[in-house]
Amino acid sequence: MAEQRFHTGSHDLPVSAALDEFMRTGWLDSEHHDLPRAEVAGWTPARRAALHRAFPGHRLVVPAGTFKARSNDQDYRFRPHSAYVWLTGDQSSDGVVVVEPDGDAVLYLRPRSARDNGEFFRDRRYGELWAGRRPTLGESTRALGVPTRHRDELLAALKPDTPTLVLRGLDAEVDTAVAPSSGDAELKAVLAELRLVKDAWEIAQLEEAVAITTRGFEDVVRALPQAKATSERLLEGVFWQRARLEGNEVGYHSIVAAGAHAATLHWIDNDGPVRDGDLLLLDAGAETRSLYTADITRVVPISGHFTPLQRDLYELCRKANDASLAALVPGAAYRDFHRAAMRVYAYGLADLGILPVSAEEALDEESGLYRRWTLCGSGHMLGLDVHDCAASRAENYLDGTLTPGHVLTVEPGIYFQPDDGLIPAELRGMGFRIEEDLLITETGYRMLSDGLPRTASDVESWMHRLAS
Repeated sequence: MAEQRFHTGSHDLPVSAALDEFMRTGWLDSEHHDLPRAEVAGWTPARRAALHRAFPGHRLVVPAGTFKARSNDQDYRFRPHSAYVWLTGDQSSDGVVVVEPDGDAVLYLRPRSARDNGEFFRDRRYGELWAGRRPTLGESTRALGVPTRHRDELLAALKPDTPTLVLRGLDAEVDTAVAPSSGDAELKAVLAELRLVKDAWEIAQLEEAVAITTRGFEDVVRALPQAKATSERLLEGVFWQRARLEGNEVGYHSIVAAGAHAATLHWIDNDGPVRDGDLLLLDAGAETRSLYTADITRVVPISGHFTPLQRDLYELCRKANDASLAALVPGAAYRDFHRAAMRVYAYGLADLGILPVSAEEALDEESGLYRRWTLCGSGHMLGLDVHDCAASRAENYLDGTLTPGHVLTVEPGIYFQPDDGLIPAELRGMGFRIEEDLLITETGYRMLSDGLPRTASDVESWMHRLAS
C-alpha cells in the first residue's frame, strides 16, 4: 500500500478502450523482404562450430544481455556481450544463442513489437513507437543466416534433459532457468580463448577502427587552440564526434590527460585545463559499427614543440616501445615484449639518477624498484573488447606465446607523479605512453597504427602540418 501511495505512476494519460483498439489497426505491411545477408554471417558458422567441438554432448547457451539502468528510468545505450556478437553478428538486446549437442544453433530474439497486442505503443523499453524498430524474426534469419525463434520460446527449449552450460551473469532469466554447472567457468574461458586468433574479417574490422581513430587524433590536434580556451572536455568531445560519425562510438572512455593528469593511468574525468608548455596524453579508440575497437595513445606538446626535457623523456618512452616491438615474433613468450621495455626504462631511470639501486638490481624480481615509475603492464589483446579475451586462462594468454593472428597493443609507459618527493621537481607531473596496435604475422608483426607519428620530431612535424 505504501509503495503504491508514493509511486508517481506514468507521465502519460490512461489509454481508453477506444484508443487501444484504434492503435492496433490500420498499419501497413512494412516487413523488409529483400535484406542482404550480413557480411559477418559468412564467418559465424565456423565460430559456432569451433565452440561446439570444444564441448561435445552439451547444449551451450550464450546470452547477449539486457539493458542496464543509468539512473532512475534511463538506460544506457545497449551493447551486447562480445562473445554473443562473435557467435552471431547480432547486436540486439535480450537475444540468446543456443548451440545444441548436434551443433545446430538457434537464435532466440525479442523481435519487432507486434501491432495487434499493444506492445508497439504501450511498452516504453521495447515498443517500436518508443524505442524504434527491431528486426522481425524473418529479417534476422535472412540477415544473420541463423534460424530464429521468439524469445518467449526460450525457456521451453532449455529442458533439463540435456547437459547445459551457460555464459552466466548476463541474463537473470536464463541463469535461473538452468542449474549452475562446474563447466560454466570453462565455457566462459573457451569463449574468450577462441577469439584470441582473429580471422581475416576481424582483422579488416580492426584496420577500419584504427583508420577512424587516426582521423580522430588529427581532429584533436586541430582543436588544441580551442581547447586552450576551454578544457580537456572539448578534446574528448571532438574525438567522440569522429567515433560516433564513422563508427559506433568510442570503444572505451577516452583518456584526455593534459599536464599532470597524464600521470594518472586511467584519467577519464577529462575536465582539466589545456595549457601551452604542457603535454597532452591522448589514449582513445573508435569502435566500428561491428563493435571492434582500436586503442592508440600519443603524447603531443600542446604548444606544438617539445622542451628539451620533454623530448628526452618522450624519446626514452619511444625507445622502450621500440624494444617491445623487436620482441614481437611468433612463438615468443607473451610477456617478452613487456620485459624488453622494462630493461630500457630501468636503465633510463638509472641515467636520470633517480633509481636508489643499479638498473640490474632494480630489474631483479625480488626488487622491482624501477616499477615505481612504470607500474602498468605493456599491452593486451585487442578486438571486440579493448582488453579482449580477458577471461582466457593464463596458460593460453599471459603465460602463453604469440601466435599469427593475435592483435595486441604495445604501450609501455613511464609516469612521474606530481607529488613524488624522490624525483627532481622538473620531472614531476609528466606521463609518457606511446601505444600501437599490431597484428602478429608469420614472420613478425604488422603495425596497424602506423598512420600516426612515433618520433618526437615526427610528432612536431605532424602537428605543424595539421595546424597549417
